[in-house]
Amino acid sequence: MTDLSAFPITQRWPAQHPERIQLYSLPTPNGVKVSIMLEETGLPYEAHRIDFGHDEQKSAAFVSLNPNGKIPAIIDPDGPDGAPFGLFESGAILLYLAEKSGRFLPADPAGRWQAIQWLMFQMGGVGPMFGQLGFFHKFAGRDFEDKRPRDRYVAEVVRLLGVLDAALGRDWLLGADYSVADIAHLGWVNALVGFYDAGELVGFERFANVAAWLARGLARPAVQRGLAIPG
Repeated sequence: MTDLSAFPITQRWPAQHPERIQLYSLPTPNGVKVSIMLEETGLPYEAHRIDFGHDEQKSAAFVSLNPNGKIPAIIDPDGPDGAPFGLFESGAILLYLAEKSGRFLPADPAGRWQAIQWLMFQMGGVGPMFGQLGFFHKFAGRDFEDKRPRDRYVAEVVRLLGVLDAALGRDWLLGADYSVADIAHLGWVNALVGFYDAGELVGFERFANVAAWLARGLARPAVQRGLAIPG
């Protein structure tokens, strides 16, 4: 039987199936990147819900796996050298799972780097900017009388949507092939128009290519399952 006892997080969230990848997450835009990827690849995994309401992501047990105190994080019982391996940062996890499964990352070097560049675009731009807009539009920031911070993020989100729209005159970000580049973005764009309810604010209807791409992504059964994991 696989021994995960070297990871203190497993004392707080025991593994019922230690032979499977252990996912510690919540269905946030960053969290669902990994749950969607796991559903798409079919890699066996076990999900553990990290409760933000009780600051579980800041607990000693969780920080023992991710010192940054953010979800998602994983433990792979069959890591690169055959030993259990822990990993955090959603973008890094997507690349790791793509290599492990041999799926959703092109084998040719040019295609691989194109996928990575879009993944970095999401990590460095789309995620932070969409998240800030969500704060100023839906959460505590909406009560700020000064709307200049909100409007700054609105303008940047509109710009980023324009970049995506120009690239998506095709089915997926890499063309015909669905990849980690799409998986990284789906949760964030879906949250922008859904959870954050910011579609009207940013004029989402102007970005027809992005809207069509989102619909294609949401039509995938694995995406629908991943958006709700951990339950």
